[in-house]
Amino acid sequence: MSAKLFTRIQVWTLLVGIILGGLLLIGFDEVVEYTSTDEFCDKCHLHPHSTDSWKQSVHYSTASGTIVHCVECHLPPKGEGYLPAKVVTGLRDVYGAIFKDSASLNWELKSRPENAVHFTKDISCVHCHQNLYPLEITQDGMDAHLYYEQQEGEVSCIKCHIDAGHYHEGILHAANVDFGSRDELPDTLYLEAAKVEAFDDFTERIPASAVSFNMKAIPGGTFIMGGQPDDDFAEADEFPAREVQIDSFFMAEVEVTWDEFLAWYSQTSGEGRTTDIGFLEGVDGISGATPPYGNPDQGWGKGKRPAITMTFYAAQKYCEWLSLVTGKEYRLPTEAEWEYAARGGTRSTYFFEGDAKGYSAIGLRSRIFGVDTSVINTYVIYTENSSGKTHLPSDVKANPFGLKNMLGNVAEFCLDVYRADAYESGEGMLNNPLVSGEDKDHVIRGGSYLSNAVELRISNRERTAHDAWMRTDPQIPKSLWWYSDCSHVGFRVVCEYNNQLTTK
Repeated sequence: MSAKLFTRIQVWTLLVGIILGGLLLIGFDEVVEYTSTDEFCDKCHLHPHSTDSWKQSVHYSTASGTIVHCVECHLPPKGEGYLPAKVVTGLRDVYGAIFKDSASLNWELKSRPENAVHFTKDISCVHCHQNLYPLEITQDGMDAHLYYEQQEGEVSCIKCHIDAGHYHEGILHAANVDFGSRDELPDTLYLEAAKVEAFDDFTERIPASAVSFNMKAIPGGTFIMGGQPDDDFAEADEFPAREVQIDSFFMAEVEVTWDEFLAWYSQTSGEGRTTDIGFLEGVDGISGATPPYGNPDQGWGKGKRPAITMTFYAAQKYCEWLSLVTGKEYRLPTEAEWEYAARGGTRSTYFFEGDAKGYSAIGLRSRIFGVDTSVINTYVIYTENSSGKTHLPSDVKANPFGLKNMLGNVAEFCLDVYRADAYESGEGMLNNPLVSGEDKDHVIRGGSYLSNAVELRISNRERTAHDAWMRTDPQIPKSLWWYSDCSHVGFRVVCEYNNQLTTK
Protein backbone atom coordinates (compact mmCIF):
# COMPACT_ATOMS: atom_id res chain seq x y z
CA MET A 1 0.00 0.00 0.00
CA SER A 2 1.36 3.37 -0.99
CA ALA A 3 2.04 5.99 1.66
CA LYS A 4 -0.41 8.36 -0.03
CA LEU A 5 -3.29 5.84 0.12
CA PHE A 6 -2.48 5.01 3.74
CA THR A 7 -2.65 8.69 4.64
CA ARG A 8 -6.05 9.02 2.93
CA ILE A 9 -7.40 6.04 4.91
CA GLN A 10 -6.17 7.61 8.11
CA VAL A 11 -7.86 10.91 7.26
CA TRP A 12 -11.16 9.24 6.37
CA THR A 13 -11.02 7.08 9.50
CA LEU A 14 -10.45 10.14 11.59
CA LEU A 15 -13.31 12.00 9.90
CA VAL A 16 -15.69 9.05 10.32
CA GLY A 17 -14.64 8.77 13.96
CA ILE A 18 -15.28 12.45 14.51
CA ILE A 19 -18.68 12.23 12.83
CA LEU A 20 -19.70 9.12 14.76
CA GLY A 21 -18.39 10.60 17.99
CA GLY A 22 -20.30 13.78 17.30
CA LEU A 23 -23.47 11.82 16.60
CA LEU A 24 -22.98 9.85 19.81
CA LEU A 25 -22.42 13.03 21.77
CA ILE A 26 -25.48 14.63 20.21
CA GLY A 27 -27.51 11.54 20.96
CA PHE A 28 -26.18 11.36 24.51
CA ASP A 29 -26.93 15.02 25.04
CA GLU A 30 -30.46 14.53 23.69
CA VAL A 31 -30.94 11.56 26.01
CA VAL A 32 -29.74 13.63 28.96
CA GLU A 33 -32.02 16.50 28.02
CA TYR A 34 -35.04 14.23 27.47
CA THR A 35 -34.57 12.41 30.75
CA SER A 36 -34.29 15.77 32.52
CA THR A 37 -37.72 17.01 31.49
CA ASP A 38 -40.55 17.39 33.98
CA GLU A 39 -42.66 14.93 31.98
CA PHE A 40 -39.99 12.23 32.17
CA CYS A 41 -39.50 12.77 35.90
CA ASP A 42 -43.22 12.34 36.40
CA LYS A 43 -43.14 8.89 34.79
CA CYS A 44 -40.91 7.42 37.48
CA HIS A 45 -42.20 9.28 40.51
CA LEU A 46 -44.09 7.07 42.92
CA HIS A 47 -45.92 10.05 44.41
CA PRO A 48 -48.31 11.53 41.80
CA HIS A 49 -49.19 14.45 44.06
CA SER A 50 -45.69 15.85 43.53
CA THR A 51 -46.62 17.31 40.16
CA ASP A 52 -49.81 18.85 41.50
CA SER A 53 -48.07 20.41 44.50
CA TRP A 54 -45.25 21.68 42.24
CA LYS A 55 -47.77 23.45 39.99
CA GLN A 56 -49.25 25.15 43.08
CA SER A 57 -45.87 26.35 44.32
CA VAL A 58 -44.09 29.67 43.90
CA HIS A 59 -41.53 27.92 41.67
CA TYR A 60 -44.23 27.29 39.07
CA SER A 61 -46.44 30.36 39.44
CA THR A 62 -43.63 32.90 39.46
CA ALA A 63 -44.04 36.65 39.07
CA SER A 64 -41.85 36.62 35.94
CA GLY A 65 -43.59 33.62 34.40
CA THR A 66 -40.40 31.54 34.55
CA ILE A 67 -41.00 27.92 35.54
CA VAL A 68 -38.46 26.24 37.80
CA HIS A 69 -38.14 22.63 36.67
CA CYS A 70 -37.57 19.43 38.65
CA VAL A 71 -33.87 19.00 37.91
CA GLU A 72 -33.11 22.62 38.76
CA CYS A 73 -33.88 21.87 42.42
CA HIS A 74 -33.19 18.15 42.76
CA LEU A 75 -29.86 18.08 40.87
CA PRO A 76 -26.83 20.36 41.14
CA PRO A 77 -26.18 22.81 38.28
CA LYS A 78 -24.41 21.49 35.19
CA GLY A 79 -20.68 21.48 35.73
CA GLU A 80 -21.16 21.01 39.48
CA GLY A 81 -21.60 17.23 39.54
CA TYR A 82 -24.82 17.20 37.51
CA LEU A 83 -24.28 13.92 35.60
CA PRO A 84 -23.12 11.76 38.55
CA ALA A 85 -26.02 13.04 40.66
CA LYS A 86 -28.42 12.39 37.79
CA VAL A 87 -27.26 8.78 37.46
CA VAL A 88 -27.63 8.12 41.19
CA THR A 89 -31.04 9.80 41.35
CA GLY A 90 -32.25 8.02 38.21
CA LEU A 91 -31.22 4.60 39.46
CA ARG A 92 -32.93 5.24 42.79
CA ASP A 93 -36.17 6.34 41.13
CA VAL A 94 -36.17 3.42 38.69
CA TYR A 95 -35.59 0.96 41.54
CA GLY A 96 -38.42 2.53 43.51
CA ALA A 97 -40.80 2.45 40.56
CA ILE A 98 -40.14 -1.26 39.99
CA PHE A 99 -39.80 -2.70 43.47
CA LYS A 100 -41.68 -0.39 45.86
CA ASP A 101 -45.38 0.02 46.57
CA SER A 102 -46.15 3.73 46.50
CA ALA A 103 -49.26 3.20 48.63
CA SER A 104 -47.14 1.86 51.49
CA LEU A 105 -44.80 4.87 51.68
CA ASN A 106 -45.47 7.80 53.99
CA TRP A 107 -44.94 10.70 51.62
CA GLU A 108 -46.00 13.28 54.21
CA LEU A 109 -43.16 12.15 56.43
CA LYS A 110 -40.68 12.01 53.56
CA SER A 111 -41.54 15.58 52.53
CA ARG A 112 -40.76 17.02 55.95
CA PRO A 113 -37.68 19.31 56.07
CA GLU A 114 -35.42 16.82 57.87
CA ASN A 115 -35.96 14.36 55.01
CA ALA A 116 -36.31 16.85 52.14
CA VAL A 117 -32.76 18.10 52.73
CA HIS A 118 -31.50 14.83 51.24
CA PHE A 119 -33.28 15.47 47.93
CA THR A 120 -32.53 19.13 47.25
CA LYS A 121 -29.28 20.99 46.66
CA ASP A 122 -28.38 24.32 48.24
CA ILE A 123 -25.94 24.88 45.39
CA SER A 124 -28.93 24.82 43.04
CA CYS A 125 -30.83 27.32 45.16
CA VAL A 126 -28.02 29.87 45.17
CA HIS A 127 -27.34 29.22 41.48
CA CYS A 128 -30.69 30.86 40.72
CA HIS A 129 -30.99 33.11 43.76
CA GLN A 130 -27.60 34.74 43.46
CA ASN A 131 -28.78 37.91 45.19
CA LEU A 132 -30.06 36.99 48.64
CA TYR A 133 -30.91 40.61 49.37
CA PRO A 134 -33.26 41.79 46.59
CA LEU A 135 -34.98 45.17 46.85
CA GLU A 136 -38.31 43.70 47.98
CA ILE A 137 -36.90 41.63 50.84
CA THR A 138 -38.11 42.40 54.36
CA GLN A 139 -35.86 43.09 57.32
CA ASP A 140 -36.74 39.67 58.75
CA GLY A 141 -35.73 38.12 55.44
CA MET A 142 -32.44 39.98 55.42
CA ASP A 143 -31.71 38.79 58.96
CA ALA A 144 -32.54 35.21 58.00
CA HIS A 145 -30.34 35.22 54.90
CA LEU A 146 -27.48 36.85 56.79
CA TYR A 147 -27.76 34.08 59.37
CA TYR A 148 -27.76 31.49 56.56
CA GLU A 149 -24.52 32.88 55.14
CA GLN A 150 -22.90 32.92 58.58
CA GLN A 151 -23.66 29.23 59.20
CA GLU A 152 -21.33 27.98 56.43
CA GLY A 153 -23.36 24.98 55.34
CA GLU A 154 -24.92 24.18 58.71
CA VAL A 155 -28.35 25.44 57.60
CA SER A 156 -30.11 24.27 54.46
CA CYS A 157 -32.35 26.48 52.31
CA ILE A 158 -35.12 23.88 52.33
CA LYS A 159 -35.32 24.00 56.12
CA CYS A 160 -36.99 27.39 55.87
CA HIS A 161 -38.37 27.28 52.32
CA ILE A 162 -39.95 23.82 52.43
CA ASP A 163 -42.94 25.02 50.38
CA ALA A 164 -40.95 26.76 47.62
CA GLY A 165 -40.89 23.82 45.22
CA HIS A 166 -43.96 21.90 46.42
CA TYR A 167 -46.93 23.61 47.98
CA HIS A 168 -47.70 22.59 51.56
CA GLU A 169 -51.00 23.78 52.96
CA GLY A 170 -50.64 25.68 56.21
CA ILE A 171 -46.90 26.27 55.95
CA LEU A 172 -45.94 29.66 57.32
CA HIS A 173 -42.50 31.17 56.90
CA ALA A 174 -42.90 34.13 59.24
CA ALA A 175 -43.77 35.03 62.80
CA ASN A 176 -47.12 33.40 63.54
CA VAL A 177 -48.78 36.36 65.26
CA ASP A 178 -52.22 34.71 65.11
CA PHE A 179 -51.11 31.49 66.77
CA GLY A 180 -53.27 30.56 69.76
CA SER A 181 -55.46 33.66 69.46
CA ARG A 182 -59.16 33.46 70.18
CA ASP A 183 -61.98 35.67 69.02
CA GLU A 184 -63.98 35.28 72.20
CA LEU A 185 -63.98 33.31 75.45
CA PRO A 186 -66.15 30.17 75.66
CA ASP A 187 -69.56 30.57 77.27
CA THR A 188 -68.59 28.30 80.16
CA LEU A 189 -65.39 29.02 82.07
CA TYR A 190 -63.98 27.41 85.16
CA LEU A 191 -64.03 29.94 87.97
CA GLU A 192 -61.67 28.04 90.24
CA ALA A 193 -59.20 25.18 90.24
CA ALA A 194 -59.90 21.73 91.65
CA LYS A 195 -59.78 21.28 95.41
CA VAL A 196 -57.60 18.36 96.50
CA GLU A 197 -58.23 17.13 100.02
CA ALA A 198 -56.97 13.55 99.80
CA PHE A 199 -54.38 11.53 97.95
CA ASP A 200 -56.69 10.44 95.15
CA ASP A 201 -56.92 10.94 91.41
CA PHE A 202 -58.45 14.29 90.54
CA THR A 203 -59.41 16.43 87.56
CA GLU A 204 -57.65 19.78 87.47
CA ARG A 205 -59.49 22.80 86.10
CA ILE A 206 -57.66 25.78 84.61
CA PRO A 207 -59.41 28.98 85.76
CA ALA A 208 -60.60 31.40 83.05
CA SER A 209 -60.67 28.55 80.54
CA ALA A 210 -62.82 25.59 79.59
CA VAL A 211 -59.82 23.25 79.89
CA SER A 212 -59.41 20.43 82.39
CA PHE A 213 -57.09 17.44 82.65
CA ASN A 214 -56.75 14.32 84.78
CA MET A 215 -54.09 13.84 87.46
CA LYS A 216 -53.19 10.39 88.79
CA ALA A 217 -52.13 9.74 92.38
CA ILE A 218 -48.78 7.90 92.22
CA PRO A 219 -48.07 6.22 95.58
CA GLY A 220 -44.50 6.49 96.77
CA GLY A 221 -42.19 3.51 97.08
CA THR A 222 -38.80 2.10 96.19
CA PHE A 223 -37.61 0.74 92.85
CA ILE A 224 -34.46 -0.14 90.93
CA MET A 225 -33.64 2.71 88.56
CA GLY A 226 -31.47 2.06 85.53
CA GLY A 227 -30.59 -0.62 83.03
CA GLN A 228 -30.78 -4.36 83.48
CA PRO A 229 -27.56 -6.40 83.19
CA ASP A 230 -29.13 -8.77 80.65
CA ASP A 231 -30.29 -5.91 78.39
CA ASP A 232 -28.08 -6.06 75.29
CA PHE A 233 -29.17 -2.56 74.29
CA ALA A 234 -28.47 -0.78 77.57
CA GLU A 235 -26.04 2.13 77.32
CA ALA A 236 -23.31 3.10 79.76
CA ASP A 237 -25.31 6.07 81.08
CA GLU A 238 -28.01 3.67 82.32
CA PHE A 239 -25.64 2.21 84.92
CA PRO A 240 -25.05 1.48 87.69
CA ALA A 241 -28.66 0.58 88.50
CA ARG A 242 -29.64 2.16 91.82
CA GLU A 243 -32.25 1.60 94.47
CA VAL A 244 -34.32 4.78 94.75
CA GLN A 245 -36.95 5.95 97.23
CA ILE A 246 -39.70 8.13 95.76
CA ASP A 247 -42.31 10.06 97.76
CA SER A 248 -45.93 10.11 96.64
CA PHE A 249 -46.88 12.63 93.96
CA PHE A 250 -49.53 13.35 91.36
CA MET A 251 -48.76 12.99 87.66
CA ALA A 252 -50.80 14.02 84.62
CA GLU A 253 -52.54 11.12 82.91
CA VAL A 254 -51.34 12.37 79.50
CA GLU A 255 -48.73 14.70 78.13
CA VAL A 256 -49.68 18.39 78.19
CA THR A 257 -52.10 18.90 75.33
CA TRP A 258 -52.39 21.84 72.99
CA ASP A 259 -55.64 22.80 74.73
CA GLU A 260 -53.78 23.06 78.03
CA PHE A 261 -50.71 24.77 76.61
CA LEU A 262 -52.74 27.32 74.66
CA ALA A 263 -54.71 28.21 77.80
CA TRP A 264 -51.38 29.46 79.17
CA TYR A 265 -50.37 31.06 75.88
CA SER A 266 -53.62 32.94 75.41
CA GLN A 267 -53.72 34.15 79.00
CA THR A 268 -50.12 35.32 79.22
CA SER A 269 -48.71 36.10 75.78
CA GLY A 270 -48.55 39.68 74.60
CA GLU A 271 -51.24 39.06 71.98
CA GLY A 272 -53.76 37.37 74.26
CA ARG A 273 -53.26 38.57 77.81
CA THR A 274 -56.51 38.20 79.78
CA THR A 275 -56.34 41.33 81.90
CA ASP A 276 -60.08 41.86 81.59
CA ILE A 277 -61.13 38.82 83.66
CA GLY A 278 -61.86 40.15 87.12
CA PHE A 279 -61.50 36.98 89.15
CA LEU A 280 -57.98 36.46 87.74
CA GLU A 281 -56.81 39.95 88.57
CA GLY A 282 -53.38 39.86 90.15
CA VAL A 283 -52.39 36.37 89.00
CA ASP A 284 -51.08 37.32 85.58
CA GLY A 285 -47.49 37.47 86.77
CA ILE A 286 -45.80 34.86 84.56
CA SER A 287 -44.28 35.98 81.28
CA GLY A 288 -45.87 34.47 78.22
CA ALA A 289 -44.30 33.26 75.02
CA THR A 290 -43.69 35.45 72.03
CA PRO A 291 -45.35 34.25 68.81
CA PRO A 292 -43.71 31.19 67.24
CA TYR A 293 -42.02 31.26 63.87
CA GLY A 294 -44.16 29.07 61.63
CA ASN A 295 -46.63 26.44 62.84
CA PRO A 296 -45.58 24.62 66.04
CA ASP A 297 -48.22 21.93 65.55
CA GLN A 298 -46.66 21.00 62.17
CA GLY A 299 -50.13 21.09 60.61
CA TRP A 300 -51.17 17.92 62.44
CA GLY A 301 -53.79 19.66 64.56
CA LYS A 302 -53.98 20.83 68.14
CA GLY A 303 -56.76 20.03 70.62
CA LYS A 304 -55.97 16.87 72.60
CA ARG A 305 -52.75 16.10 70.75
CA PRO A 306 -49.59 16.62 72.83
CA ALA A 307 -48.12 20.11 72.61
CA ILE A 308 -44.70 20.13 70.94
CA THR A 309 -41.81 22.39 69.85
CA MET A 310 -41.74 24.45 73.05
CA THR A 311 -38.36 24.89 74.74
CA PHE A 312 -37.49 23.57 78.18
CA TYR A 313 -37.70 27.16 79.39
CA ALA A 314 -41.26 27.49 78.05
CA ALA A 315 -42.27 24.22 79.72
CA GLN A 316 -40.96 25.52 83.04
CA LYS A 317 -42.81 28.81 82.65
CA TYR A 318 -45.99 26.89 81.89
CA CYS A 319 -45.57 24.98 85.16
CA GLU A 320 -44.98 28.22 87.08
CA TRP A 321 -48.12 29.74 85.61
CA LEU A 322 -50.17 26.60 86.26
CA SER A 323 -49.02 26.66 89.89
CA LEU A 324 -50.01 30.31 90.17
CA VAL A 325 -53.53 29.99 88.77
CA THR A 326 -54.37 26.72 90.55
CA GLY A 327 -52.70 27.36 93.91
CA LYS A 328 -50.80 24.06 93.74
CA GLU A 329 -47.16 23.14 93.17
CA TYR A 330 -46.86 22.01 89.55
CA ARG A 331 -43.52 21.26 87.93
CA LEU A 332 -41.73 18.93 85.56
CA PRO A 333 -41.02 15.42 86.89
CA THR A 334 -37.57 14.46 88.05
CA GLU A 335 -35.92 11.73 86.03
CA ALA A 336 -36.37 9.32 88.93
CA GLU A 337 -40.07 10.16 89.27
CA TRP A 338 -40.52 9.70 85.55
CA GLU A 339 -38.94 6.23 85.49
CA TYR A 340 -40.78 5.18 88.64
CA ALA A 341 -44.11 6.25 87.12
CA ALA A 342 -43.32 4.71 83.72
CA ARG A 343 -42.51 1.33 85.25
CA GLY A 344 -45.72 1.22 87.24
CA GLY A 345 -44.26 -1.37 89.58
CA THR A 346 -42.56 -3.45 86.86
CA ARG A 347 -38.86 -4.20 86.39
CA SER A 348 -38.72 -5.21 82.76
CA THR A 349 -37.84 -3.61 79.43
CA TYR A 350 -41.32 -2.14 79.11
CA PHE A 351 -44.33 -2.06 81.42
CA PHE A 352 -45.95 -4.63 79.11
CA GLU A 353 -44.72 -8.01 77.94
CA GLY A 354 -41.99 -8.33 75.33
CA ASP A 355 -38.45 -7.07 74.89
CA ALA A 356 -36.57 -4.78 72.54
CA LYS A 357 -34.94 -7.64 70.65
CA GLY A 358 -38.27 -9.26 69.90
CA TYR A 359 -39.94 -6.03 68.77
CA SER A 360 -36.97 -4.88 66.67
CA ALA A 361 -36.89 -7.80 64.19
CA ILE A 362 -33.34 -8.65 65.23
CA GLY A 363 -32.16 -12.08 64.20
CA LEU A 364 -32.61 -14.18 61.06
CA ARG A 365 -35.90 -15.74 62.11
CA SER A 366 -37.50 -12.38 62.92
CA ARG A 367 -36.30 -10.85 59.66
CA ILE A 368 -37.76 -13.73 57.68
CA PHE A 369 -41.05 -14.24 59.47
CA GLY A 370 -41.61 -10.76 60.85
CA VAL A 371 -42.44 -9.59 64.36
CA ASP A 372 -45.69 -9.78 66.29
CA THR A 373 -46.29 -6.14 67.30
CA SER A 374 -49.89 -6.57 68.40
CA VAL A 375 -49.02 -5.95 72.06
CA ILE A 376 -46.66 -2.99 71.72
CA ASN A 377 -48.98 -1.29 69.24
CA THR A 378 -51.74 -1.11 71.84
CA TYR A 379 -49.54 0.79 74.33
CA VAL A 380 -47.13 2.84 72.24
CA ILE A 381 -47.12 5.34 69.37
CA TYR A 382 -43.73 4.87 67.71
CA THR A 383 -42.12 4.72 64.29
CA GLU A 384 -43.93 1.53 63.26
CA ASN A 385 -47.46 2.85 63.75
CA SER A 386 -47.26 6.66 64.01
CA SER A 387 -47.20 7.56 60.30
CA GLY A 388 -44.64 10.16 61.29
CA LYS A 389 -46.81 12.34 63.51
CA THR A 390 -48.23 12.61 67.01
CA HIS A 391 -51.47 10.86 67.94
CA LEU A 392 -54.30 11.39 70.38
CA PRO A 393 -53.79 9.86 73.84
CA SER A 394 -56.97 7.85 73.37
CA ASP A 395 -55.17 5.73 70.76
CA VAL A 396 -53.27 3.73 73.41
CA LYS A 397 -53.85 1.85 76.66
CA ALA A 398 -52.56 3.11 80.01
CA ASN A 399 -49.73 1.63 82.07
CA PRO A 400 -50.34 0.07 85.54
CA PHE A 401 -50.48 3.54 87.14
CA GLY A 402 -53.13 4.70 84.67
CA LEU A 403 -50.71 6.88 82.66
CA LYS A 404 -50.86 7.03 78.86
CA ASN A 405 -48.02 7.61 76.42
CA MET A 406 -45.28 7.25 78.99
CA LEU A 407 -43.50 5.55 76.10
CA GLY A 408 -43.79 7.00 72.60
CA ASN A 409 -45.91 9.76 71.09
CA VAL A 410 -43.59 12.53 72.32
CA ALA A 411 -40.48 12.38 74.46
CA GLU A 412 -40.82 14.25 77.76
CA PHE A 413 -38.69 16.85 79.51
CA CYS A 414 -37.42 15.98 82.98
CA LEU A 415 -36.32 18.48 85.59
CA ASP A 416 -32.79 17.05 85.79
CA VAL A 417 -29.86 18.33 83.79
CA TYR A 418 -28.24 15.52 81.83
CA ARG A 419 -25.10 13.88 83.14
CA ALA A 420 -23.84 10.61 81.72
CA ASP A 421 -22.54 9.58 85.14
CA ALA A 422 -25.60 10.67 87.12
CA TYR A 423 -26.24 7.21 88.55
CA GLU A 424 -22.77 7.04 90.07
CA SER A 425 -23.45 9.87 92.55
CA GLY A 426 -24.08 9.13 96.23
CA GLU A 427 -24.03 5.91 98.19
CA GLY A 428 -26.74 3.46 99.17
CA MET A 429 -30.39 4.14 98.47
CA LEU A 430 -31.11 7.48 96.81
CA ASN A 431 -33.99 9.53 98.22
CA ASN A 432 -35.94 11.59 95.64
CA PRO A 433 -32.81 12.35 93.58
CA LEU A 434 -32.55 15.40 91.35
CA VAL A 435 -29.50 16.31 89.28
CA SER A 436 -29.27 20.10 89.16
CA GLY A 437 -26.80 22.51 87.58
CA GLU A 438 -26.35 25.22 84.99
CA ASP A 439 -26.05 22.84 82.05
CA LYS A 440 -28.01 23.80 78.96
CA ASP A 441 -29.18 20.28 78.10
CA HIS A 442 -31.72 18.37 80.19
CA VAL A 443 -32.89 14.80 80.36
CA ILE A 444 -35.69 13.69 78.07
CA ARG A 445 -37.35 10.32 78.50
CA GLY A 446 -39.79 7.93 76.89
CA GLY A 447 -39.05 8.11 73.18
CA SER A 448 -41.46 9.50 70.60
CA TYR A 449 -43.41 8.84 67.43
CA LEU A 450 -40.03 8.68 65.65
CA SER A 451 -38.48 6.09 67.99
CA ASN A 452 -37.87 2.41 67.40
CA ALA A 453 -38.45 -0.30 69.97
CA VAL A 454 -34.89 -0.07 71.34
CA GLU A 455 -35.24 3.64 72.00
CA LEU A 456 -38.52 3.02 73.84
CA ARG A 457 -36.93 0.96 76.60
CA ILE A 458 -37.95 2.47 79.96
CA SER A 459 -34.34 2.79 81.14
CA ASN A 460 -33.18 4.50 77.94
CA ARG A 461 -31.85 8.01 78.60
CA GLU A 462 -31.75 10.84 76.09
CA ARG A 463 -30.84 14.51 76.32
CA THR A 464 -32.01 17.73 74.78
CA ALA A 465 -29.87 19.23 72.00
CA HIS A 466 -30.68 22.88 72.50
CA ASP A 467 -28.25 24.41 70.02
CA ALA A 468 -29.05 21.91 67.26
CA TRP A 469 -32.79 22.30 67.84
CA MET A 470 -32.48 26.07 67.42
CA ARG A 471 -30.16 26.02 64.42
CA THR A 472 -32.57 27.20 61.73
CA ASP A 473 -34.41 29.76 63.83
CA PRO A 474 -33.78 32.84 61.64
CA GLN A 475 -34.75 35.38 64.28
CA ILE A 476 -32.22 37.66 65.92
CA PRO A 477 -32.09 36.96 68.80
CA LYS A 478 -33.37 33.40 68.70
CA SER A 479 -36.61 32.56 70.49
CA LEU A 480 -36.53 31.63 74.16
CA TRP A 481 -39.82 29.82 73.77
CA TRP A 482 -39.90 27.71 70.61
CA TYR A 483 -37.56 25.18 69.05
CA SER A 484 -37.20 25.56 65.28
CA ASP A 485 -35.86 22.03 64.66
CA CYS A 486 -37.53 19.76 67.18
CA SER A 487 -41.05 18.40 66.86
CA HIS A 488 -40.81 15.19 68.89
CA VAL A 489 -40.52 16.51 72.45
CA GLY A 490 -43.26 17.66 74.82
CA PHE A 491 -43.75 17.36 78.56
CA ARG A 492 -45.93 16.04 81.35
CA VAL A 493 -46.59 17.79 84.65
CA VAL A 494 -46.46 16.50 88.19
CA CYS A 495 -48.07 18.06 91.24
CA GLU A 496 -46.32 17.86 94.60
CA TYR A 497 -48.05 16.08 97.45
CA ASN A 498 -45.83 16.59 100.50
CA ASN A 499 -43.41 19.06 98.89
CA GLN A 500 -40.40 16.97 99.91
CA LEU A 501 -38.32 17.25 96.74
CA THR A 502 -34.62 17.07 97.58
CA THR A 503 -31.43 17.67 95.61
CA LYS A 504 -28.39 15.42 95.55
